Amino acid sequence: MTTIIVDSSTKILYTCLLEDQKKVYESYIEGQNDHAKSILVEIAKACDQAKVELKNISRVIVGYGPGSYTGVRMAVSVGKMISTLEKKIELYTISTLLLMVSGSEGKVQASIDARRGNCFGCVYDTSLKQYLLPEALIEKSILEQEPFDCIVTEKDFKVNPFKVFAWATKVIEPRTLVPNYLRKTEAERNLNDEKI
Repeated sequence: MTTIIVDSSTKILYTCLLEDQKKVYESYIEGQNDHAKSILVEIAKACDQAKVELKNISRVIVGYGPGSYTGVRMAVSVGKMISTLEKKIELYTISTLLLMVSGSEGKVQASIDARRGNCFGCVYDTSLKQYLLPEALIEKSILEQEPFDCIVTEKDFKVNPFKVFAWATKVIEPRTLVPNYLRKTEAERNLNDEKI
């Protein structure tokens, strides 16, 4: 079974290709709101490394947010495109925050900057496999009050792709998949004069 994992919701574009229990390709590319120029290139590189055509992969797992509004949509759109064009390719999702947590152990605090003193954050216990603080748009000061063993941010996370594979959820109808934004767009907030 060949699996591609891709997440574009943070400052880092993450791409990985697994063949059964072997990691064949993995990359972390830091971007400046420009993952669009790299996402398809990285998927092609992963397939080249594995010597497999994209149409012959078994599944694609996408991080579907929360995070950058544009970034969240990129991985989701690419995943939907791949699974729609090639019906036999299964589409799976994983929370971007869980993807970020996957490479750490214990009570892990994960956060993605959401501006104005806020973040998309959670605390996840990898031993218990449960949230101690659910994913939310939250003030950074409140998140920091929660007990934790280690911290990962959108700039410094490491991924365990085998955990991502195990934690991912199958999408039954790929065309209906929408990203997990966790808040309205900036335009929607401005329209209603909201601060968060």
